[in-house]
Amino acid sequence: MAEDKYLAALRESIVHLDFATIETAARQAIEAGIDPGTAITQGIVPGMTIVGEKFESGEYFLSELVVAAEVMKMGMKVINPHLKQADRHIARKVVIATVEGDHHDLGKNIVTTLLITQGFEVIDLGVDITPGRITDAVKEHQPDILGMSALLSLTMTKMGETIENLKEAGLRDRVRVIVGGTPVTPEFADIIGADYKALNALEGVKKCVEWVTPGKGGQ
Repeated sequence: MAEDKYLAALRESIVHLDFATIETAARQAIEAGIDPGTAITQGIVPGMTIVGEKFESGEYFLSELVVAAEVMKMGMKVINPHLKQADRHIARKVVIATVEGDHHDLGKNIVTTLLITQGFEVIDLGVDITPGRITDAVKEHQPDILGMSALLSLTMTKMGETIENLKEAGLRDRVRVIVGGTPVTPEFADIIGADYKALNALEGVKKCVEWVTPGKGGQ
């Protein structure tokens, strides 16, 4: 089918990390009458899935994952304006932040991008975010999931403080908490009362998808 050609071009642009072709591939798909939602779910998302598989197998490294996410953003920028309101329906919401004292955001940004491709609404609070601000955001946005990142061991304690704040505010039972970052261990996640410690960006996104999927841990 002619449609397959356009969807394949989208996938290949992402898999090959090709900034030069992604916008053209996205524009041509739309001009050819490809449904924007289909362009995303059968072109963009499968491309990122293949990149993720290459990352997990060791063929691609973090640098390739970062580039693929940027290529994907360029394609989404072309497609998004053509989405119908029905296609924009978001069933699940995530608040994400790098905790107070930490200004690293590479991993968080990758997670944010991947979550968006999976249909999540993501409220990215940024970096160096205090436990109080995160708690306020959870209260305001009422997300299904809270994601916190820390790349400095000295800032990890802020994750625990945030969870305690959530408890005091009566919000902890309303949100699942996933944490990540190089110094963060599953044991630490257990100690502070988080629900999960992501091994990497891709694996963390898979856990979030699992949590909101009926029959796979979804509510």
